[in-house]
Amino acid sequence: MSDKQLNLDNIKLININNTNNNSLHKISQIIQNFNKLNILKEIEPTTQNINENFFEEDLSIVIDDLVDFYFKEVNEGKVERVRKQHVFDYINNHKLKLNEIYKWLLNNQNDSNSIYFLGYFNYHGIEVKVNKQRALEFYQKAANLGNIIAQHNLSSMYIDGEGVDKNYGKAFELSEKLAEKEYISGINMLGYCYYHGIGTDANMGKAFELYKKVADFGSSYGMFNLGYCYENGVGTSVDKNKAFELYQMAANLGDDFAQYNLALMYEKGNGTEKDMDKAIYWYKKSAEQGDEDALNKLKKLSCYL
Repeated sequence: MSDKQLNLDNIKLININNTNNNSLHKISQIIQNFNKLNILKEIEPTTQNINENFFEEDLSIVIDDLVDFYFKEVNEGKVERVRKQHVFDYINNHKLKLNEIYKWLLNNQNDSNSIYFLGYFNYHGIEVKVNKQRALEFYQKAANLGNIIAQHNLSSMYIDGEGVDKNYGKAFELSEKLAEKEYISGINMLGYCYYHGIGTDANMGKAFELYKKVADFGSSYGMFNLGYCYENGVGTSVDKNKAFELYQMAANLGDDFAQYNLALMYEKGNGTEKDMDKAIYWYKKSAEQGDEDALNKLKKLSCYL
């Protein structure tokens, strides 16, 4: 078993048994769909037309709305690849070009949201080569101006050491400030800090308490993390049935990690009756979203397909 973490939001328990890898032709379509998904990830959406009547003040409003929309999805537990795609969709729906937006951002660095998105473009290599150090600088500037999503991203970078030396103290400090303001993503990240002892002493009880609070807000990654706590006795007594219920709730909200763990519980009869049909169903759901572990699991379980 090993823990897998996604965007500091989810912890996934992986336990893949060795099975015969035959009859792979039965899941060829799944593999093809998965490969198509990977290709789509590499091809960023583009727009062919730009609204010539889009004035600068209008674009400023779009940027503000886009930041609010993005942060809302962070708090809901949408994974990064989904959030990124939605950013492109949002831009396309406004008939704007990415290069036009990037130029505008460069010339309008007097607003924290604009500065944040300059960091976002640099972080993801949108209209510019990936430059995590440059992204960090923009995030820091926006964070100092009170930008919430920039503070969230900074905390994540300090934990991962992306574009900056790891600084667990700063990560904990930022997470704690966001949590104090009742931002769901901040509460969840603070729980992650307590779980791993990042910038503070590890405290499983505190982590459980924070994850429960996030789950109560209706966040899928909060439900997932809380389910993990119940499944493994993190800060609470082991309760496989409760873990199953929480994974089910998060899976229904589209969380691919929860879908994977739910499938695993169906496969093993853990917290529920063993049901290979339902296990395969949820592995497929997770794989369709790009989860490589779920795809590998389907290959190993090809005899059931």
